[in-house]
Amino acid sequence: MNKLTQQDFQNFIESGKKVVEFSASWCIDCKRIAPDLPEIEGQFQGKFDFAELDVDDAREVAEKYNVKGIPTFIVFQDGKEVDRLPSRDAKTKEQVVDFLEQQA
Repeated sequence: MNKLTQQDFQNFIESGKKVVEFSASWCIDCKRIAPDLPEIEGQFQGKFDFAELDVDDAREVAEKYNVKGIPTFIVFQDGKEVDRLPSRDAKTKEQVVDFLEQQA
């Protein structure tokens, strides 16, 4: 999964349909879902471009999008937020896949 910085975040979400996972290296739930992300990304190839943003390295972006818990998955379409899967619902592969199927 593509790793974003605070500087390249806006360019990434600017056009097309994107999914950004807001996460952190110390986050247990982020580590739990991480092994499933390549498979999820492959399943939705051609529908979304995926990237990860570390909230510790990009606090301003996390605050701008009001990310309170991690992992949080946000779908963007041409730079605008379409929907999000907050941390309380982003703990399992099935929850993430169900969310993305609704957005595809």
